Amino acid sequence: MSTSTTVYKVTGMTCGHCESAVTSELSALDGVSSVKAVASTGEVTVTATAPLDDEAVRAAVDEAGYELTGRA
Repeated sequence: MSTSTTVYKVTGMTCGHCESAVTSELSALDGVSSVKAVASTGEVTVTATAPLDDEAVRAAVDEAGYELTGRA
């Protein structure tokens, strides 16, 4: 099975709690197999079983309380 990995830029993350909040919301999306959020770089790497809809990713990041600024 092939996977799709995308790196997104997220603003507003400052600590481990921020990383956990973003990871939790993105992990709930259908098809997502792993999420790695790094507050120091503002990058979130998402691996999924199929390419993700950017708007679904944006909504999940927004739900966590942060802003998706685009793909890295």
